[in-house]
Parts: sequence; C-alpha cells; structure tokens
Amino acid sequence: MTESAWVRPGRSCAVRLDEPPRVLSLGRGVHGTTSAVDVFRLPDLWQLHLYQYSADLLVDGVLHAVRPGHLSLVPPGAEVRYRYRGRSQHLYAHLRLPGTGEPLTVPVVQDAGAQTPEFAGLLLGAIAAAPRSARRADAEVWAALWRLAELAEPKGRGGGPHASFSCAVAHIESHLAERLVVPEVARAAGVSHNQLIRLFRAETGGTVVAYIRRRRMERARHLLRETTLPIQAVAAAVGMDDLQAFNKACRRELGASPRAVRAGG
Repeated sequence: MTESAWVRPGRSCAVRLDEPPRVLSLGRGVHGTTSAVDVFRLPDLWQLHLYQYSADLLVDGVLHAVRPGHLSLVPPGAEVRYRYRGRSQHLYAHLRLPGTGEPLTVPVVQDAGAQTPEFAGLLLGAIAAAPRSARRADAEVWAALWRLAELAEPKGRGGGPHASFSCAVAHIESHLAERLVVPEVARAAGVSHNQLIRLFRAETGGTVVAYIRRRRMERARHLLRETTLPIQAVAAAVGMDDLQAFNKACRRELGASPRAVRAGG
C-alpha cells in the first residue's frame, strides 16, 4: 500500500444514547506484535477504543491518525485497517447501541486531551465490573459514551460548554471541601489563569471565585436541610472550617443563619 492511499479526509458518525448500551466484550487489546497491519470488521457491533500509542487507522477508506489519548468510535460494519508502529496497546469495548433517541454527531476519532484519565477510569471500571455485573459495565461504558459526545460539542455558549470549562467545573465540584484557588483550577483544566477567567465569564457571567462560593453554599444548603450532619461538619464539607466565616457566608448567600436554613428558613 502506498503512503498516499492512507491520506483521506476524516468523518463522523451518528449515535443515540438515550438508553444504555449492551457491552459484549471489553478489555485491554495488544496489537502490532506479529503483524504491522490488522484489517477486520465487526458486522453488528460498535467499537470504542482509547489509544495508548500512535498508529494510522483507516475506517472505510478514511484516514485517521491516532495518538496516545485519542478515542475512536467506529460504527458496525465499517472496515477498519490499523497500521501499527510496534507493540500497541489500547482499552476497548465492543457494544450494541440503542436505535432510539436523538442522534448525536460524533467524530470517528477525537483527542480526549486533559480528560484522558477520566475516560481511562471509566473503561477500567467497566473492565473490573464486567465479571461481577454486566449491567454495571454497561453503565460505565454509557458514561464514557456521553463524555465522548460532549467532547464533540461546539465550543462556547452557542453549542455547549467549552471542554476546558467542563474540566474546571469537574475539578471544583470534586474539591469543594478543600482549599480552591484559581491558578490550581486553571492547571487542572489545562488552561492559563486569564483564559479560565474568560471562560467562566462567558459561560456563567461571573468569576471563578463567585462560582466556587455559590456551589459551596448550594451544597451547604442541601446538607443542612437534607441531613443531620452537625453544622461544623457541614461547614468542613464545603471547605469552610471557620464556623464564624461559615455563618457569615450563609447569611450573605442564603439569607439566613445555618440553624435557620436547617429549620427551613
């Protein structure tokens, strides 16, 4: 095969994710050890791959260059042709997707970027769950497919949140009980301090600090009203160990003291 035969434009596919997939096989695939090229089809199944290597991938004659951290979602019946560069390892799932729901356009190959560890965690979780619960494995892969669809969304307020904004929000939500500073959030999202500020201004109309403060108080209100946790434990759960500061924040943001919020005020 000549090099020019691999040079074709890319393309996308349509998926429906209103219902969970049915995963038929998943695991860690190792290729390129006996042959530099694999050619095959899965007549009835979708293929989801998270790559840990560089290779050339042809899907029905269309070239896609895959690199570490790239994801591919190949529809049933498509001919795939891999050209490896030595031993190549990836995480994979072979699955059936439901035929109902709103179609979502997803590129055949995408770069997961800063979200690569999240995708790896979901697929590894599915692999670990499969021997005990096939439905749990389906759920993990379903979550990965939704993340994959979100990667493909246009960036900006007109078509969904910017991927870096989503990363920043995920970091904030998982660290509300800890000290949070804007430079740290920017690093987690893979952007500069100033770019993060612009993203939050565009997506929320406010600052990163205001978003963190609001989310802490929303979580505090939930914990005060729906649990019996002591007020001091609620304050710690939202990153405010100083009870006096927590009391002031509740009065400022929720309009009442912690005790009054708990009482339904």
